[in-house]
Amino acid sequence: MKHLIVEHTFEPPLTDEEFDNMSTRLQPCLQQYQIKLMRTYVSADRSRGLCVFEAPDAETVRLAHRTANVEFNRVWVGEAFIRNLEEVTE
Repeated sequence: MKHLIVEHTFEPPLTDEEFDNMSTRLQPCLQQYQIKLMRTYVSADRSRGLCVFEAPDAETVRLAHRTANVEFNRVWVGEAFIRNLEEVTE
């Protein structure tokens, strides 16, 4: 499985109610397409968000979002990039 990043923009800013609504619509589609939500990030002003999924490919994640009628800006494959910060500062 690959890690897929989904970018969202919220205008007006995301409310708790809309977040719950989106999650309710998306959950069955994630199950249907065998996608696992790993983590969700929302900016402090709630105007932007990122979700990290494990999924077979980007098109499957797009399809799940479209089926659930959950808007997104883009979907892309990502990988964890961990580097020892001590090495960078030397």
